[in-house]
Amino acid sequence: MSSHATHTTRRRLPLVRAAALGLAIILAPSLAHADRIKPPSVPANLQVPAGNKPFFQGHGVGTQNYVCLPSTAAASGFAFVLFTPQATLFDDDDRQLTTHYFSPNPFEDGTIRATWQHARDGSTVWAKVAPGDASTDAAFVAPGAVAWLKLTVVGAQDGATGGDKLTGTTFLQRVRTAGGLAPSTGCASLADVGHTAFVPYTADYIFYTDRY
Repeated sequence: MSSHATHTTRRRLPLVRAAALGLAIILAPSLAHADRIKPPSVPANLQVPAGNKPFFQGHGVGTQNYVCLPSTAAASGFAFVLFTPQATLFDDDDRQLTTHYFSPNPFEDGTIRATWQHARDGSTVWAKVAPGDASTDAAFVAPGAVAWLKLTVVGAQDGATGGDKLTGTTFLQRVRTAGGLAPSTGCASLADVGHTAFVPYTADYIFYTDRY
């Protein structure tokens, strides 16, 4: 190698090392945060498949929104039916992370699914609860609380400017729930049809990915 080439290589090495260090600094907080996520014990049917790891979580605060409709499953012939959650997920410092609601999933021809949209980069995921992936086991779920869930992602989309914080999500868990159950009164006759109830609830949502 010539002396000129040697000199050039020596000049480039600090730049390469600096770039690598910068990348490590950028990635470290994200990876470190993932390492801090400790999901609670859950019923066996809510465990996510091996190879998926938690990478993002938020504390949801909002309402479960119900409307009174005719129902063949109810003794009275009428029941409150969930039409959307309306919640915001926050981190431990009360900073907004995502919004949570129901919306049409463009990857399933507009099927309505549970939706989470990142507050800053706009990335969005849609997920469904497969049969058997809910639990009201009293060993885990508090009295008067909505069920714990495992949700399978059925659609993901980058934000308008390319944000992709959520698009690697494969599964979510809804755990540590409080409140949110449909009212036990107020929906018992034809006159009640169309009445709505917005029931406060809280829950922790844990996002998993298989990209690690």
